[in-house]
Amino acid sequence: MHRRLPLSFALPLLFLASAGLLGLSLALGSVPISAGELVSALATDAPSLARDIVLELRLPRAMAAFAVGGLLALSGAILQVLLRNPLADPYVLGVSGGASVAALVAIMLSLPAAAVDGFAALGALVACLLVFALAQGPGAWTPTRLRGMVFWLLGDLSGTRRWPWLLGLLAFATVAGVVLGRHLNVLSRGAAQAATVGMDVRRLQAVLFVGSSVLTGCAVSAAGSIGFVGLVTPHLARLALGSDNRVVLPAAALLGGALLMAADLAARVLIAPRQLPVGALTALVGVPLFLLLMYRQRP
Repeated sequence: MHRRLPLSFALPLLFLASAGLLGLSLALGSVPISAGELVSALATDAPSLARDIVLELRLPRAMAAFAVGGLLALSGAILQVLLRNPLADPYVLGVSGGASVAALVAIMLSLPAAAVDGFAALGALVACLLVFALAQGPGAWTPTRLRGMVFWLLGDLSGTRRWPWLLGLLAFATVAGVVLGRHLNVLSRGAAQAATVGMDVRRLQAVLFVGSSVLTGCAVSAAGSIGFVGLVTPHLARLALGSDNRVVLPAAALLGGALLMAADLAARVLIAPRQLPVGALTALVGVPLFLLLMYRQRP
């Protein structure tokens, strides 16, 4: 399959871009932190305001942004292969919405964080199955809590503290995607062709639907409904590297994480000390691209 950029160049470049964005995310904000203060905060145990800001506020948020962006990008890439539709995306298809509704139910019931994740994954799975069925055809309230829920629905990374396990899930899903990449390449050519080479299409589709639902549900429960990341990044990865899913999936994970970190950084610094919902900025970029893709898909 054709690659427009060498893999040995593209992936290190994405790693470097992600590392650079991480450094900017830690240094920039309503309270600027110099390079020396940043190094001291990360390398020493000496108490300081800079250390508190970096370790308690900015590092968890930046790492959560990278993990959530990568999970949404992976989920979008998988759904595009499954539905053979370049416009497929967890946000556009309503999968993120299903996860959001289920997660809000868990939040209203004051359930623990693990239960919120589980509810979100289940809601995403139900919405995903509804979309697939349609595609196949026949065959305790307070003002503070309400404000937090509304802001979360628009995309909010400020309260995320579960970034280590989100990064672990992203790493596992990326490796699994690379392992299944050859099967995804065959499936992208159509279920009938995949069946002719002996592939258990139904089982693979079930695994991919459950997997993409879990990725979307965990991302939504951590950061709210952030749109268009799953739509934009797979297309950018394919434009740069070709259509081999063994390459597209890890590239999309890295690129999705970098893009969401960049959007979160902009959300924090554009009108500092106030913050914008990160989902508003991703939509600002995603909507024009979505319209462009729809225009290109015209018969």
